[in-house]
Amino acid sequence: MTVRAFLDDPDQARAVAEHLRAAGFAAEVRRDRFAGEDDDENHPWVVTTDAPAVLVEVAVEEHDGWVEENAPAPAVPPLDLPDGPRRVKGHFRPE
Repeated sequence: MTVRAFLDDPDQARAVAEHLRAAGFAAEVRRDRFAGEDDDENHPWVVTTDAPAVLVEVAVEEHDGWVEENAPAPAVPPLDLPDGPRRVKGHFRPE
């Protein structure tokens, strides 16, 4: 299960991530854009972790953030793969 904590301040996000890492959980800090948001300065800082949601909520509570449980993994676009081997003048061309 993935839990994401949203915070407005990068230092607060790093503090939450360090708290979760000290408790033995993985935690990653990055910026995230809400759908339809254009302003690059106002993107929230997101801590993605495998810690239990209750622990994340306690860590985020003092920093005025919020928690999203069962967050979907970031969407990865599918690879553009060829339909078959490519031929150059009757020979296979290595990719």
